[in-house]
This record gives sequence, C-alpha cells and structure tokens, in this order.
Amino acid sequence: MASKKSKSNLSAAAQARLKAFEAKQQLQSNKETRRKSDNRIAIIASVIVVLLALGSQLSYFGFGPGAVTASPSPSGTSKASASATPVAAPSACLKQPVPASGTKTAAPTSAPDVSVAEKRVWSGSMYVNNCKLSINVDGVHAPHAAANFIALAKSGFYNNVVCHRLTTSGIYVLQCGDPKGDGTGGPGYSFGPNNENAPTKVSPLSPSSVTYARGVLAMANSGGTATQGSQFFIVYQDSPLPASYSVFGTVTAGLVTIQSLAAQGVNGGTSDGKPNLAATLGPIVLK
Repeated sequence: MASKKSKSNLSAAAQARLKAFEAKQQLQSNKETRRKSDNRIAIIASVIVVLLALGSQLSYFGFGPGAVTASPSPSGTSKASASATPVAAPSACLKQPVPASGTKTAAPTSAPDVSVAEKRVWSGSMYVNNCKLSINVDGVHAPHAAANFIALAKSGFYNNVVCHRLTTSGIYVLQCGDPKGDGTGGPGYSFGPNNENAPTKVSPLSPSSVTYARGVLAMANSGGTATQGSQFFIVYQDSPLPASYSVFGTVTAGLVTIQSLAAQGVNGGTSDGKPNLAATLGPIVLK
C-alpha cells in the first residue's frame, strides 16, 4: 500500500501531466483559430482585388454619349518607373498627319437599320494618323453595330476625330470615335444591344471576364442595354473584360502601328488616359 507521501507525489505528477496536456490542446486550438482567420483574410483580400479590377475595367468602358468618368484606371495609376526600359521609336507613319478626307455628308440622326450591314462581311481600311489599318466589319454576326459603323464611316463622321484614350495595363485598348475628344461625345443617338457578338471564351485571368482578342474592334457603351453611340475601341493585345461590348469587326493588318503608339505611353505617366503621341482617325473606306 502506497504511503500518503507517494500518493501525493502521484497526484501532483498526474495534475502536471493534465496541465501540460491542456496547454498543448490550447496551443493547438489557438493555431487552428489563427489559420482559419488567416484563410478568411486571404479569401476576402482576393475577392476585393478581383472586384476592384473588374470595377475599374467597367469604369473605363462605362461611358458613352453624355457621360464620362474621371481618370479611371483598370489597374491603378502608378507612375512609370524612372529606370524603365527606353521606349522604341514609334512607327514613322504615326508622326505624319492623316490623309486628306473626302467631303462629309449628313451623318445619321438615329441608329441605322440593320439592312445597311447587308448580312455580309465588309472589308476595307482605316487610318490612324498616316498609318493604314486593314479591317473587316462583320455585318453577319453584329448587324446593329456594323450598320452603325458603316453608316457613320460613309458619312465621314469619323474623319479627323481623335482617339482620346489609351490603356496600357490590365486591358490594352485604344479608344476612338468621340467627336468631342473627351469621352462625352457621340452621334446624338444611342442604340443596342450592347453585347452583340460578344466573346464567349472565359479569360484565364478572371472567371467573370471573357477574352477580347488582339485585333478586335468593339463598341464602347455607358452600361445598360442600349447605350452605344459612335465610340469604339481597338484591342491591340488580348484583354479580359466582361462580355458587355459588341464586337463588330477586326483589324486584319497594320495592328503593329497601334502597338507602337501604345509603347509611347499615356500622358502623365499613368496607364489610362490621353496617348502621349496624339492619334487621329483618317478616312475609313469599306466595300
């Protein structure tokens, strides 16, 4: 039979073991709580990043006739690094003025009928400064947007209209077609649908975006369902965007000159705004 002293020693040892076990359990519990908290923070942070990216993209294209956003940026407005690699000289044609345009005729005062697109693919050319781009306009899959572009182009509406916005980070586009040159202008009417012939391929950068491929010509809009006017954008590098912009054509040759223009950067050293090298639309001929 154990003595009282040995019983006391056994009891103390048991209590010590119990306390050590409880301390270990508490430590493990604290670690698990911290892990779950860190995971929640990481998930919330990821969601915020995605929402901010999409929100900024929407703000960039979320304007049309009668509306404008204040210096939006699809991926921030950080200044260019002072030690950045020197930019290559732009294509020589970008430094030359647009060719002389023909006489302008009365532009449409309402959205042209889809019959203007003739249910066919149109081929032709478009000038940015003195750089000639070969283009196709798809009257089969985007009859509303194609008819509008064709009618405006044939009237000379786009002649000598500046390309007022360039984006060089996150999304890669040159936006043109505003006769006011500040993002607020248009033909005096709006039309839809805004997502005619929109891409369906999900962007690898965002499951809620699709890829607007290099060379695409698409209409800008101010949200809703029928807010397109005359503004359009040229995609010079694959870009993730919501499937909310009508694709009415493609640049089939000459896109390298737009990439050359983009390489000159944006006014003020940001990634979204007026191009450093002024860009103006010249004659658009379609057949």
